[in-house]
Amino acid sequence: MPEERLQKILAKAGLASRRNAEELIRQGKVTVDGKVVTEMGCKVDPSTQVIAFEGRTVSLEEEKIYLLLNKPRGYVTTLSDPQGRPIVSSLLTGITSRVFPVGRLDFDTEGALILTNDGDFAERILHPRFEIKRTYQAEVRGLPTPEKIRLLEEGVELEGKKTWPATVRIVAKAATTTTLEITIHEGRKRQVRLMCQAIGHRVFALKRIAYGGLRLDALPIGKYRRLTPTDLAQIFS
Repeated sequence: MPEERLQKILAKAGLASRRNAEELIRQGKVTVDGKVVTEMGCKVDPSTQVIAFEGRTVSLEEEKIYLLLNKPRGYVTTLSDPQGRPIVSSLLTGITSRVFPVGRLDFDTEGALILTNDGDFAERILHPRFEIKRTYQAEVRGLPTPEKIRLLEEGVELEGKKTWPATVRIVAKAATTTTLEITIHEGRKRQVRLMCQAIGHRVFALKRIAYGGLRLDALPIGKYRRLTPTDLAQIFS
């Protein structure tokens, strides 16, 4: 087997996406033949060298798992939390393999969250060049004018950088709030909340309802289901 970059091997083994695998290496959690490796770009032959993460040998033979979780509010999308808050993996009853969240949903945001042990798959969803669309429902204060909706669609400036064009439509109106459906392909931190704040309409409730053509539909809050090959194809449609 030819040598490959260590972060790519970790991604293939399902420990994390490539970019998160790089962080695990920087933290000194990965060893090769018993020695800690912290340099980026290190090439390794997994057929002849022993790679371990936190003392556990890394295997490339693990079955690939793909899950869609309807994340409740009040859970963090990490595998551990120093503050002791609930973590999404605690909702995966019956799943014994190690999986990790693909991207994040804020503590106060609910909805569609994919978890997997396939690092290459996660990279395809997260990397901007693939432009995987994510659709959200945002309940905001007041009624945005057509001009403000157009601003969201054309892009607003966040932290000195303009957002990419979005698709926005009004799906419901109430006395003091409006529900917007917003589709973006970026994954900037708290992006939808900040976009709405930038046009003067604070978000009261936020829910991700789709990755690409894969929709959350009737999956109950706090429950998950395994994704089929057809489901996976819908993400990239």
